[in-house]
Amino acid sequence: MVNVIARSRLKSGCMEEYLRILKANVPTVLAEEGCLRYEPCLDVDADPAKGEYVTILESWESQAHLQAHLATKHMAAFRDAVAPLRKENNVLVVTPA
Repeated sequence: MVNVIARSRLKSGCMEEYLRILKANVPTVLAEEGCLRYEPCLDVDADPAKGEYVTILESWESQAHLQAHLATKHMAAFRDAVAPLRKENNVLVVTPA
């Protein structure tokens, strides 16, 4: 199993649009073979007026499933759609010890 922590810092005023695009993609990702978890999260202590970070917690059966996910057309479309909304994006891929 592999886990992914994908954290995006958004441009000011882009949270609503980013979440709309992200949430529309969630069911498609969850239906992918090997997807165990794909959960958008917001910081607990975030200032709602700023709301600039979104974290996606993902779990995949294997690295191969994750790679297949990253190569899908819907993820390419997602990345293109949210690119103008992001300041930065960081991805950490880990496996249980």
